[in-house]
Amino acid sequence: MLSFLKEEGVGPGLLEELERFRRDHPAELTERVPAPQFHYYGREVWEQAVAALLCGKNLLLTGGKATGKNVLAENLAAAFGRPAWNVSFHVNLDASGLVGMDTFADGQVRFRPGPIYRCAQHGGFGILDEINMAKNEALAVLHAALDFRRVLDVPGYDRLPMAPAARFIATMNYGYAGTRELNEALASRFVVIQMPTISPENLDRLLERCCPTLKKKYRQQFGQLFFDLQRKCEGGEISTKALDLRGLLDALELMGAGVPSGPALDMGITNKTADRYEQGLIRDVVAARISPKLTRRELFES
Repeated sequence: MLSFLKEEGVGPGLLEELERFRRDHPAELTERVPAPQFHYYGREVWEQAVAALLCGKNLLLTGGKATGKNVLAENLAAAFGRPAWNVSFHVNLDASGLVGMDTFADGQVRFRPGPIYRCAQHGGFGILDEINMAKNEALAVLHAALDFRRVLDVPGYDRLPMAPAARFIATMNYGYAGTRELNEALASRFVVIQMPTISPENLDRLLERCCPTLKKKYRQQFGQLFFDLQRKCEGGEISTKALDLRGLLDALELMGAGVPSGPALDMGITNKTADRYEQGLIRDVVAARISPKLTRRELFES
């Protein structure tokens, strides 16, 4: 990851501080340190995020769909060499699901630690996915862990100080079903990065890294297809279900495995919506860029 950050042009001062952090905090539980499949591209966002974490802050990544929030969170844990715990929030998640709960083992009642407890204990990075889908009362348990106190009080057990390397990175989308306004007290404990839409240049780099044998002319067409769909979404002509960068990468992987371009794009993008009329609109956008009958031999270098 450090060599990638140098390629991205991240400032040498930040890279030196990052290397010092890694030396001062040797990785525990190395099997939990992420090995990212994808890289996040964007020097300015990288510099903001690294600087915030080096200052001991917790990050809240906000923005629309396909802006790379989860990719950046995983990349940051890898860059800092920290074990990561992912928490996917939902309305039924309570405080015990975050901190831990009592369990019965070997004839005794024992404490089974949750992901937040383990982050605090091992100096991990807690990735809090879709944090605005959780109930505010469940998140209140995090207040002391996220502010200057940096402690976790476990009722009936010890008061656990946060390890110096522990950080939390939360992600959230606005407008998704089941989301709510983030509690002001909780939001104040994060520094916030508004994630920008990926640029054409960075999308081309991502596609080249993920599909190195994809012919350049088709790589450019698939990149333009993504932005065509984005414009249709912004214009309200189709829903954001079709704006799925993961789906596009999945479709390219299917094409590499021998699935023709039309069915592969249906599986990765078009069929994400159940509305037949909208599916037709999406196929029209796709057909303007990509023939539905392209084969692996036509798309990829031999």
